[in-house]
Amino acid sequence: MRILLWHVHGSWTHAFVQGGHDYLLPGPPDGIGPAGRPWRATEVRLSEVDADVAVVQRVEELARVPDGIPVVYLEHNTPGTPGQRHPLADRDGTLVHVTHFNDLMWDCGSTRTVVIEHGVVDPGPLYTGELPRAAAVINDPVRRGRAVGADLLPRFAPVDVFGIGTEQIGTERIGGLGDHGLEALHRELARRRVYVHTARWTSLGLSLLEAMHLGMPVVTLACTEAVRAVPAGVGVASADVRELVEATRELIADPALARERGQRAREFALAHYGLDAFLRNWDVLLKEVIG
Repeated sequence: MRILLWHVHGSWTHAFVQGGHDYLLPGPPDGIGPAGRPWRATEVRLSEVDADVAVVQRVEELARVPDGIPVVYLEHNTPGTPGQRHPLADRDGTLVHVTHFNDLMWDCGSTRTVVIEHGVVDPGPLYTGELPRAAAVINDPVRRGRAVGADLLPRFAPVDVFGIGTEQIGTERIGGLGDHGLEALHRELARRRVYVHTARWTSLGLSLLEAMHLGMPVVTLACTEAVRAVPAGVGVASADVRELVEATRELIADPALARERGQRAREFALAHYGLDAFLRNWDVLLKEVIG
């Protein structure tokens, strides 16, 4: 299968291109191609594309898909407000959501919607927890502010924050766009005792799922899809920040407890957010769309 898609969400694309297909990524001026990622993908010009199907992730990409190529629209985000009308509401075609929460909250009208949950390339059980500190991954924390819970971070101190734009809050990000940068990030995360997820209103962060794959114990605000990803017995999810702070301190103080809960988190993540099911579900949908 020849699949046309734009490189929009690097972590999601990293998982998607692990399948056994030909992945065609528009390069300049129509896109950024693989942008340094060592993916098994081909950078193409849209004027020369011959694809079986296109996976579109932004509204402006719809007009760029060459005529005759069937389209699936992938929505990564939560709506701005609950019940917001989706730009593709009441249109023909298929709209894919990455979480059940997003599917619930977007008003898509009569448009057919499908949920294909995230899959993660397993980085392996790298957790050591040697540093008695918390870790978080947040891109652009200053710009995104309360949506990602940047205002809550001081309550979890000592906490190391990684991600694009974190130098603005005094934390230097690790790695670039390539796989080696991702590997370095995973190694550094795994050295911290516990992972903290402070997002109030975002889609399910892949960094949370990656931390669970690493074998890190996790605490998270019980918002959006996080309560499904971190059920009772797997980690700590609560809307009471005080409970999360107390749980973080308990895990930092007890390495054995942290390791036990991290193992539970890894087992759950492998079972529910593994790569095989993710790729299989996408294969089923795309073959159906192609007909």
